[in-house]
Amino acid sequence: MRILVKLVLLVFLCSFYQCKEEKKSTLKTKEISIKKKKKETKKALEKTVLKPWDSLNKDNVIAFFTEYGKQNKETKVIIKTEFGAIKLLLYADVPIHRANFIFLTKLKYFNTTVIYRVAKNFVIQGGNSDETYTRKQRRLYGNYLLEPEFRSHRKHKYGALAAARQWEKNPNKLSSPFEFYMVHSRSGAHHLDNQHTVFGEVIAGFDTMDKISKVKVGVDEWPVEDIKMTIEILE
Repeated sequence: MRILVKLVLLVFLCSFYQCKEEKKSTLKTKEISIKKKKKETKKALEKTVLKPWDSLNKDNVIAFFTEYGKQNKETKVIIKTEFGAIKLLLYADVPIHRANFIFLTKLKYFNTTVIYRVAKNFVIQGGNSDETYTRKQRRLYGNYLLEPEFRSHRKHKYGALAAARQWEKNPNKLSSPFEFYMVHSRSGAHHLDNQHTVFGEVIAGFDTMDKISKVKVGVDEWPVEDIKMTIEILE
């Protein structure tokens, strides 16, 4: 009888120990599974943090151009027209607008556009055209806007380069990424200070601006004959 009791007790202890070990194994498996899920979640979060700048869209403008600006530090470009060339310096302290202009220049977007507005003794404006190809390019690169980057020392002086924008229904003064203008008035256009972001200036080619300012324009200030242009990186 004692032997039988001992056998029953031994079987019970073995079963208990095995059950306990299985429970430990299950717990370990669950623990490994939880750690794996945490690791996967962390990777997913890291990917989400890195993702915003690798494909431009209206929701990741700042993240995209902040990163793009770090990788593309050029600050000088040249506009070439049949009237001559205009060299531009882009300001490093207006980083998003600078990066955007370099981005579009490298994509050759501006090469499909024209100088479409010549307001005599005021501004010369470019970055758009009537061509279907230009509209397609704009849709391709994304329908986005740029937040203003006003700087107290960046004024609409003679030769200032600034971003065009819509005035109606635009309380935040968001800039068009595609269209820009250069101030041609010798006395500047200071009524536009803190209304449009100034992100660069003309450093050579003022005589070219003078020639362009003399072309014949229609009532909408659009040149009667298109002034085609190309823009290239200088450095």
